[in-house]
Amino acid sequence: MTETILKIDGMSCGHCEIAIQDAIRRLPGIKKVQAKRRKAAAKVQYDAALVSLAQLTNAVTEIGYIVKN
Repeated sequence: MTETILKIDGMSCGHCEIAIQDAIRRLPGIKKVQAKRRKAAAKVQYDAALVSLAQLTNAVTEIGYIVKN
C-alpha cells in the first residue's frame, strides 16, 4: 500500500471534502481517503499497481480543484 498527501486548493466547506473523497474513491485500488479543508489536503492510501498519482490528481482536477503537488 502506498500513501500520499495531495495538496489541494479550493476546498472551502464540508461539501468540498466529500466531493474530493468521492471522486478519489471511484478509482480502483483506493483503500482510504480523507480530505481536510483546514489542511488544504487529502491523505490517500492506495495500491500503486492499480492507480497512479497522476490518476489521483486528475480525479481531483476534473471536479474543479487545483492539486499543487
